[in-house]
Amino acid sequence: MTTPLADLRRNYTRGTLDVTEVAADPLAQFGRWFEEAVAAQVPEPNAMTLATVAPDGRPQARVMLLKACDAEGFTFFTNYGSHKAAALAAHPQAALCFWWIELERQVRVEGRIEPLPRADSAAYFAVRPRDSQIGAWASRQSQPVADRAALEAQFAEQAARWDGREVELPQHWGGYRLHPERVEFWQGRPGRMHDRIVYVRTGDAWQIGRLQP
Repeated sequence: MTTPLADLRRNYTRGTLDVTEVAADPLAQFGRWFEEAVAAQVPEPNAMTLATVAPDGRPQARVMLLKACDAEGFTFFTNYGSHKAAALAAHPQAALCFWWIELERQVRVEGRIEPLPRADSAAYFAVRPRDSQIGAWASRQSQPVADRAALEAQFAEQAARWDGREVELPQHWGGYRLHPERVEFWQGRPGRMHDRIVYVRTGDAWQIGRLQP
């Protein structure tokens, strides 16, 4: 690596954030910011880092796509045989991080995880593109594969299997919902004096405060 990493920096000047400006509920505040990210044409505004703890206690992280956000929490989908699913079964707590560089904003979410009811997973699976539906059958997610040709052969086999008929929801595929317990909204500010507003759930209520940058 020849790029001088210490010289890579930018000064954040696009916005401010104060306790007096935010919604009383963090999911409502997230909705505001998400719509602003969409309006600003942020690429993949629903992309998020999902952090989990593996069964052996090691941290894991990967980028995924948020597929729903409502009063109950944040929803995403995956293969139940994947590494992330094993981690969530062992430790049903997780963290999400959204990074919208165009708006100089970050949202961090922490909370407990539960699998979605199968009916909810089926409803989402039904609206996925057909190739994605077939891919859910074809991929043994997180398992080793000899080469790309073997992976494509698995896809071709499943495409032939479902040719001419509706692709059914696999038993090994479905969704999870993260119920937030802590949500932080971060707005970049000049001189690294960023605005950080945090919500912490206490019973059925949310306490809102400011953190130092």
